[in-house]
This record gives sequence, C-alpha cells and structure tokens, in this order.
Amino acid sequence: MFFPAKPTSQFIRDFLSTQKNQPFSYAHVGVSREQAPRGYDVDRHRVQLGAGVDIFKKARRAIQQWKMFSMPWLTLCWPDTPIEANATVAVLASHAGFWSLNACRIVYVIEEHGAREKYGFAYGTLPAHAERGEERFTVEFRPEDDSVWYDVYAFSRPRLMARLAYPYARLLQRRFAKDSMNAMKEAIRQ
Repeated sequence: MFFPAKPTSQFIRDFLSTQKNQPFSYAHVGVSREQAPRGYDVDRHRVQLGAGVDIFKKARRAIQQWKMFSMPWLTLCWPDTPIEANATVAVLASHAGFWSLNACRIVYVIEEHGAREKYGFAYGTLPAHAERGEERFTVEFRPEDDSVWYDVYAFSRPRLMARLAYPYARLLQRRFAKDSMNAMKEAIRQ
C-alpha cells in the first residue's frame, strides 16, 4: 500500500488486524529453507559480524529485537513482536515523497545447535505487500574458525505497483540488504 503521508499508528494497527488472518500471497511458503522456486528474483547478502560465542549471543539478541530493521528510512511495526511462527508485522518505508506499508508473517523460526549454531527466521508476504515472496534473516556461529555471520536471503516477485517501478523496487531491495547488514554490525558494537 502506498500513501502520500505517513499513516498513523492507529491506521497501522487496523491494517495489521486485517492482514493477520490473510493467506500468504505466494504458493511456495517455507521453501527459503532450501532454495528459491523458479521464476523469482533471488537475493543473498552475507557479512561477518565478528568472532566468538559472545558475538553470536549479541547477534542472536539483535535478531530477537528486530535490530536488522534499524534504519532511518524504515520502521518495523512493531519491534516488540515476538519472533515466533505466525507473528505478523508491517514494514513502513519512507520513499522520495511517499510512504509504503507492507505486511509480512513469520513462516518459521530457525534454532540449530550442534556443529554450528544458527538462529533466525523467515517471513513471507501477505496480500497487502508490493512483492510476493519470502525473506530469511539468520545469524550463524561457525566453531571451526570462530566466525559469526549474518545472512539475508530472499526470493521475490513484484506485484503490479512494484512491477511498474521494477528498477526502483530492486534498488530498494539492495538498499535494504546493505542497511540491514550495517544495522546488525551496529547492534553488535553497542
């Protein structure tokens, strides 16, 4: 959804209420665990956050607090939403002279222990989203070299409005990934 002015908090709450029980807007729910389905744009961005178990714990906490959305042009509605399957959020973005509001629902949570520690989740788009697809956010501790990594993996297909502004939509996706990686690095530093 697109707006000429920033929507109010009450509007966003009402918007989320209408999206909460809607089906996902794409057929391949949950496949970001493996690989993207054919016919989607695929984006993968990965950055090393540091080394050691303490950094992994900070990174995990940052994911739980949605810190990867801490960027000046974007607001997560609402960052106190727990990281659990079926939790619904909205992403409010400020663009050049307008606002967009997009609804997503958490599809699954990742919590792996053993040879490698991994934590994160994936959310999928709902009908009131400019794109169709899934995005996964994970942090991983690799004991073999003590490294900690943040990974953003997404597959998407533009809906009508995003298709009309496809180059701009792709630019925003790349910008989000870059800013998300920087937000996670900043969360680790704090």
